Order: sequence, then C-alpha cells, then structure tokens
Amino acid sequence: MHELSIAEAIVEHADGLARADGATAVSAVRVRVGELSGVVPDALDFAFEVAREGTSLAGARLVVEQVTAVAYCGPCGEEFAVGMPPFFWCPRCDRPSQELRCGRELEITGIDAVPDGAT
Repeated sequence: MHELSIAEAIVEHADGLARADGATAVSAVRVRVGELSGVVPDALDFAFEVAREGTSLAGARLVVEQVTAVAYCGPCGEEFAVGMPPFFWCPRCDRPSQELRCGRELEITGIDAVPDGAT
C-alpha cells in the first residue's frame, strides 16, 4: 500500500510547516487528490491515522478534496469528465483528447496549526 509512504510524507511536511509557523500541533491537514493520481482516498485516510501517531499531528484529521479528472478537446473546445476507467474520447465531436486539465493532483492545500501555548 503506497498510501502509507504518501501519508508519512504528508505528516512530515505538515509538521515542518507547523513548526515554521511556531505551532506545536496540527488539528487538520487538507489535501487534494485527483481521480487519476493512483491514490485511494479511503486508504490514504487509514494510512494517515497510522502515520500521525507519535507526532505533532497525533490528533489531526485528514480532509480530502477529491478532484474529478477533466480532459479538454482542442478541436471543439469541449471540457469533459473522463471517468474511471478513463475514456479520453470527446463526447461532442467524437475525437480523442490530447490534454488532461485536472485529475492527477496530490497536494497539501492547507493545515490548521495549533499555536504554541494553545490548548
């Protein structure tokens, strides 16, 4: 399960961001996960619970925003969801799409840090 190594990286990065801001703990980490990123959100959530133990994120929750994969068709200008499994054929002009606009994201978008001395 590669989600565990991803969760460990999220915990490490969020901890570094919190410490840089003078915080001692993190209450939440927000991430965006694209439909085609290869990451299963439920598995990531489970792995996050394991990875956060014994860190400044021990009480933190993971908030996952799932991003739908969207392709763009240059010839007709149509944007369309590609679905799972992905299908990159334009529903409007019946041509293959050459451009994926979104759906591969895997990024931290924010953390809720607990300031030093706060309970």
